[in-house]
Amino acid sequence: MQEFFASFGISQPIFDYLLMPLFIFLARVVDVSINTLRIMFVLNGKKTVAPVLGFFEALIWLLAIGQIFQNINNPMSYVAYAGGYAMGTYVGMVIEERLALGRVLVRIITPEPLPELVEYMKDKEYRFTSVGAEGRYGKVILMFTVIKREFLPGFIGKLKESNEKAFYTIESVKRISEDDLNVMEDRPRFTTRLRNLIRK
Repeated sequence: MQEFFASFGISQPIFDYLLMPLFIFLARVVDVSINTLRIMFVLNGKKTVAPVLGFFEALIWLLAIGQIFQNINNPMSYVAYAGGYAMGTYVGMVIEERLALGRVLVRIITPEPLPELVEYMKDKEYRFTSVGAEGRYGKVILMFTVIKREFLPGFIGKLKESNEKAFYTIESVKRISEDDLNVMEDRPRFTTRLRNLIRK
């Protein structure tokens, strides 16, 4: 690599203290970003995508670590390596957030019914369960729903609109029963189409 850049008239100090650290930094950003995404795919049970990402992650890491060993006396290589790791973690989290992978379990605890939220979930054809429970200060309503992460912002917005002080928790769901889910998804759609047909 050094000979390649030397053919363009780039001096040794510029290569050692600028280009090489930059290469290591970018390699670490890419490889750690891939690692973050790979973990997310593993947690979501994506058996085909995760191994492919793992291959490229290991390949890029070997390239980066190889360059460090070739420039082991250059302190900028270590700074670039650590900086790339930190930036790669951030970039990976941003990408994963934008992709909104998988589904989440939303648990809501409220002392009073939320009819607007219930109607919203019915209109969106979300599957949910609502049960009565006992809290520290008396009777409460406990609601569960599993939705795709891409729909989460809209759902939370509607929840806060219904009850700004409602308590809720959000947890990642590793795996769901796809067969049961598809059956449950088909039923509301069929009844909705039938209802619309009758109204016409």
